[in-house]
Amino acid sequence: MSEFRTEHDSMGDVQVPAKAYYGAQTQRAVDNFPISGWALPTDLIHAMGLVKYAAAIANRDVGKLTGTGKKPLNDKQVEALLAACREVSEGKFDSEFPVDVFQTGSGTSSNMNVNEVISNRAVEILGDDRFSPEKSVHPNDHVNMGQSTNDTFPTSIHVAVAVSIQENLFPALEKFAGSLAKKAAEWDKIIKIGRTHLADATPLRLGQEIGGLARQIELSIGRAERARDAVLELPVGGTAVGSGINTHPEFGSRVAKVLADETGIGFIEAVNHFEANAQRDGLVECHGQLRAIASTLFNVSNNLRWLSSGPRCGFGEVVLPDRQPGSSIMPGKVNPVMCESMMQVAARVMGNDQAIAISGATGGQFQLNIMMPMMGQTTLESITLLANVTDAFVEFCSDDMQAHPDHCEAAVEKSLSMVTSLNPYIGYEKASALAKEAFKTGKTIRELCTEQNVLPEEELNKALDPMSMTEPQA
Repeated sequence: MSEFRTEHDSMGDVQVPAKAYYGAQTQRAVDNFPISGWALPTDLIHAMGLVKYAAAIANRDVGKLTGTGKKPLNDKQVEALLAACREVSEGKFDSEFPVDVFQTGSGTSSNMNVNEVISNRAVEILGDDRFSPEKSVHPNDHVNMGQSTNDTFPTSIHVAVAVSIQENLFPALEKFAGSLAKKAAEWDKIIKIGRTHLADATPLRLGQEIGGLARQIELSIGRAERARDAVLELPVGGTAVGSGINTHPEFGSRVAKVLADETGIGFIEAVNHFEANAQRDGLVECHGQLRAIASTLFNVSNNLRWLSSGPRCGFGEVVLPDRQPGSSIMPGKVNPVMCESMMQVAARVMGNDQAIAISGATGGQFQLNIMMPMMGQTTLESITLLANVTDAFVEFCSDDMQAHPDHCEAAVEKSLSMVTSLNPYIGYEKASALAKEAFKTGKTIRELCTEQNVLPEEELNKALDPMSMTEPQA
């Protein structure tokens, strides 16, 4: 067999790898865009297969696939088309999608890539020659029936993004919130010093501090839900410009219903197809929530990094699991590598958000946004990175981190902020003078108060009880 075969499209003949399931238009895109070497994410390819499946169901049910139009299909051919769509959605042909992310801005090259693969696979399922120029299941007439890249490609992005958030990001964040909440409960009786402006503040419990971090992650779960919900409206049914030319009036709603049933996610037909085709504001909103999640993950991991600093010359209040040697020159050094990994991911996602925002604001002119492949790839990258780093952080860090009670409690008595609890007894001015004198002499607040007989011993001990300072007092 020759290394290549000749395929034909509206622009002429093209040489395509002999065994490839894709055809001429895919090969032209491969030749035209030798840019990054990054193919579209497989999650997006799978979503495109699922959208094609839903489209074929809708077209079958309204009678268009088997009707009196050009080359109507029989029932066996329809079943082959559906089977081929399903196989693409399940990842059985992932190697057949080589088009670079940085391609035509509508995603037409990738849409046709999917159409060609599904067409040839359906022909093969039927037992026909998939290399024949006459396709019993045609990539445009049947696989792409009632569709334009301009409505189905953004629909596929929405589906892929929502599914990835639902299946990957939600569970990761839920595990992380649970991991931190468990530590907060375990460490609820450990008293430590608070810090504001990186300076000593009044005492709190380590469990309270970690509980605050757990709440940050709980709130991030809500942000992930809002990110998913921002892409529930689907452009499918708008075809080229939003008018719905060449498609059935019920096509968009029927496709959305199939996709909702298949994924368990509440997809609906777009309220206004002209908006849905032309603009990617929902994707911008979605990624904005991902950026907020990234900001939270950066903050949480950085706080844990600070709390674990040391082990002897830092705070050392939390002990993170040792994961790997930390230095090529300093024996025994161990670094907070999981925190650093999470912080780098967060920075990447925050950078991705800038690309998404620019694309949404400047990439949509009139009836089409021409930045869609990059927007889809970038958003899915952000979701994958956030989910993966969170899963790894829970498994390799937060579940096994330990408290260091001695380090926590040692700083409390030395803190000048202990004087805060004396405000109700002696007033702010006198308390401030005590704090300055304690700093100057190196004595503790308790020692100075005892020397100066500021309060009777029993009342002083009650006022300077660290545990009582961690809750409101009646």
